[in-house]
Amino acid sequence: MPFPDRSDSPPAEPPAGRTGISATLAANETLERKRREGVPVLPMAFGEAGLPLHPALRRELAEAAGRNAYGPVAGSPELRAAAAGYWTRRGLPTEPGLVVAGPGSKALLFGLLLVIGGEVAVPRPSWVSYAAQAALTGAGALFVPTPPDEGGVPDPGLLANAVQRARRQGRDVRSVVVTLPDNPTGRLAGEPTVRRLCEVARELDLLIISDEIYRDLVHDPAHAVTSPAAYAPERTVVTTALSKHLAAGGWRLGVARLPDGPRGRTLRADLLGAASEIWSCAPAPVQRAAAYAFGEPPELAEHVTRSRGLHAAVAHAVADRFAAAGCRVPRPHASFYLYPDFGPLAGRLAARGVRTGPDLAALLLDRYGVGTLPGSAFGEPDGALRLRVATSLLYGEDDEQRLEALASPAPQTLPWIARSLDRLSQVLAEVTAPEPALAGSPAPW
Repeated sequence: MPFPDRSDSPPAEPPAGRTGISATLAANETLERKRREGVPVLPMAFGEAGLPLHPALRRELAEAAGRNAYGPVAGSPELRAAAAGYWTRRGLPTEPGLVVAGPGSKALLFGLLLVIGGEVAVPRPSWVSYAAQAALTGAGALFVPTPPDEGGVPDPGLLANAVQRARRQGRDVRSVVVTLPDNPTGRLAGEPTVRRLCEVARELDLLIISDEIYRDLVHDPAHAVTSPAAYAPERTVVTTALSKHLAAGGWRLGVARLPDGPRGRTLRADLLGAASEIWSCAPAPVQRAAAYAFGEPPELAEHVTRSRGLHAAVAHAVADRFAAAGCRVPRPHASFYLYPDFGPLAGRLAARGVRTGPDLAALLLDRYGVGTLPGSAFGEPDGALRLRVATSLLYGEDDEQRLEALASPAPQTLPWIARSLDRLSQVLAEVTAPEPALAGSPAPW
């Protein structure tokens, strides 16, 4: 079901002041504190892939542990060649000289915004760090709503209007960030939207930064990812990393594919200049293991396939629980996120004093130990009763359970996952009941 039309949402002014700790990290710290206090929690706020590292990656890292010298700022030749092959196999022919590695795609994204300069247009809703990083550069973000029932890409017509209006006001908008597939919605924008986005970017001379970190976690392999680099190769940067499809978030290793041609060469030189002053180079041992990973040997390809199936099964099961409670829930296409809308239940929630997304997220966390993030963390207005829900930390309490979930043809039926699903339904039933429940302790697990 599509989201409500938000096409009349005004573009945000550039954020002022300093940013606080990332909303996802702050929510995770709160849940960890509750867990240490003995409070049962459902950790659905933090977007970690939730799976053990594959043994082959541990082996590669161990064998490279002795590499302790600084390397090229752009990354080792073997890593850049492997990343180039990764993109080439996905229909984006890439030369190793166009690849830049860094300590996570998050650092690369910030480096890119820093050297591109100017304001950046971002989807509404969009990952929490885009607008925060734009604020850190001193320029700020221009929020543009996504098309109904899509996510990750600003509505191209609204983007054109917003950028032209901003420029008439003297604001300097130079780039647009897209996420394919999307965080927070788990949706994947279609080819017509991406193609029109590229046309608008060319008309307005915008650089496109396409964050494709979830590309390999599309639930249906037949559902193709359309990268802007296919239609606007001269102005599109593509980023990805190891943290999602290979669950190696703590390794902090990302790669960027820069455009070919004069503009791309200038951007690459500027990015390397900034990187040389910020992180010097990505960790050498991790680069060695990452080169192996981007080579996609059969054992890792099979692991990613099984991961994709696990993420899909549990994300869809969680979506079903929210839908049963009366929420509007666009079905996730990829990754381990969904974006339920409690708008149809606004009257019942108001009877509990819940009138905003932050109110709702606070009630779920404080009373029930259910961690989520409000839509306002992703650029939505406070009044939007939407939540970003991450399902990947429901797979088990230890690696034994997580590996069993990974191997199961129906992981949502495993006892520990089923208990979490039932607990979620219990909480949602109480929160959205026609009459508020009596005050007191929440129902036990």
